[in-house]
Amino acid sequence: MSHFSNIKTKIRNVESLTAALTDLGIEWKTGPQPVRGYRGDTRTAAVVIQQENGYDIGFSDNGNHEYELIADLQFWEQNWSVDRFLNQITQRYAYHTVLTEATKQGFQVVEECDRQDGSIKLVVQRWNA
Repeated sequence: MSHFSNIKTKIRNVESLTAALTDLGIEWKTGPQPVRGYRGDTRTAAVVIQQENGYDIGFSDNGNHEYELIADLQFWEQNWSVDRFLNQITQRYAYHTVLTEATKQGFQVVEECDRQDGSIKLVVQRWNA
């Protein structure tokens, strides 16, 4: 028997989440939208990724201002494993969160470099008058 799994994340900002998904070439829809599961079961999510097999992946606010991944993992149909998928999204999410917060505080990116180990180096600066 199949069922939905909820996987905790540290994702708190839906705009950074959707920017991360876009960066990774993942098509998404904003919600609230139903996440389709086994035998027509559904859950509601703020962001939904529709899969070709008819079983969706969603990100839903867990009530603690964090978005959990919701999916029926038996029908996972992504290019990456669940762990790799979340790692990729989390990295891009962090990137967008840092850029947003730095911009709010008057910083500008002066250097950005993708490193061999997969990390991203960002250098920001702010000029004070």
